[in-house]
Parts: sequence; C-alpha cells; structure tokens
Amino acid sequence: MAAVVLVVEDEPDIRDLVVLHLDRAGYRCHVATAGPEAVEAAKRVTPDLVVLDVMLPGMDGMEVCRRLRADPHTAAIPVIMLTARTEELDRVIGLEIGADDYVTKPFSPRELVARVRAVLRRVRGTVADEPSTAVGGLVVDRGRHEVRLDGAPIALTRTEFDLLDTLVEARGRLLTREQLLSRVWGYARADDIASRTVDVHVHRLRAKLRGEGERLVTVKGVGYRFEADP
Repeated sequence: MAAVVLVVEDEPDIRDLVVLHLDRAGYRCHVATAGPEAVEAAKRVTPDLVVLDVMLPGMDGMEVCRRLRADPHTAAIPVIMLTARTEELDRVIGLEIGADDYVTKPFSPRELVARVRAVLRRVRGTVADEPSTAVGGLVVDRGRHEVRLDGAPIALTRTEFDLLDTLVEARGRLLTREQLLSRVWGYARADDIASRTVDVHVHRLRAKLRGEGERLVTVKGVGYRFEADP
C-alpha cells in the first residue's frame, strides 16, 4: 500500500509542486493550508509522514509540530519541515521540538522526494535479528519499537529511537557525526547544520534517558559512543 503524506503548505505553487512530485513517486497525498487544519488532518488521516512548512496562517509550523508530538495519536508520525534558507534558527528549533528532518527553500523536488523516501525507509526498516538490548535500567525493544527505562516506556520520536538504537548496537565503538547522519538520516554528506542535527537529538535523548543518558558519551569534535559501563 502506498504511503500517505500530509503536505502542509499555504503557498499554492509550492504545494502543487510538492504534491505533483510525491504523486509521481507513488505516494498518496492529503493537503492542509493552515496550522489548525494540519493538526486536525493529522488526527483524521494518520499519515505515514508530514511535510510541514514553518510559515503558516493560524498557527505556525513549530506549534503544529509541538501539538503533533504532544498527542499520543500523532506523536510518532515523522515530520519533515520546510524552512527558508536564511532561517537557521527555525531549523534548529524545529529539530529540538521533534522534527525528523528539514528541507530548505528553494528546494529541488527530487531532493524532497529523496528525503521523504529516506525517512520512511528508516521508519519501515527491518527489525534487527536481536529483538531487544538491555543495559542497566535501559531496554531497547526493536520488535515493539519501544524504549523502556526502569520498566516504564519513554516517549521517543522515531528519529530518537533510531539514533539510540544505532548507538546501542555499536556500543563501545565511536560513531562520527557523518556516520550517524548516514545511518540514521540517510545523508550522503554532512554540513554544519546537519552536524548540529545530531547534537540536538543526542541532547534530547540524554534528557529523556535521565541517569542512563550518561552512557551517551561525547568525543569532542568527532562524534558519540554508547558506553555499556559508563
């Protein structure tokens, strides 16, 4: 069954361009043109992914993303944000509140389709042979796509789960930012903003994992590793 993408964009030309290329790539699209409409559409349609513009009438994309992440019904839906090239702060804030990726305007439709495909591939990836990994009070359950801390599930976005799972799987070994961007985000190459993406997600993971977050060790200027015995 074709994946369903909710396209949230108020500029008709951009919206039509995005829908055209996603349709051609085999995705089924629903559209919304304002923030409140997007929140309701996400609840009603439950899309596989949301392409979300930052600048929207009624409620901006940042608030839409916050509301999607706060609602258990929509919290796990991947979000790709569309931002203007000069709005670096928007990109960083978007990642901090739970966006899975971003594409800057003006953008190549082929690039956007590639990003959609990469995010959905991560989400629908095959379950590892080892169904779960337990370290200290932390359990990464790949079969249920769930992380438990001291027996209680903790709320992670899909990207946070994939990042933690990747680090846990390589436990003890250093993974550079470039390796993480390739394995988790599907980026072929890194830039300063992309590297910042990794740092933001690791920071959020540490906060959510509380004491177990100390296992995520920073190797300054290089990357991160997960320590089974911090």
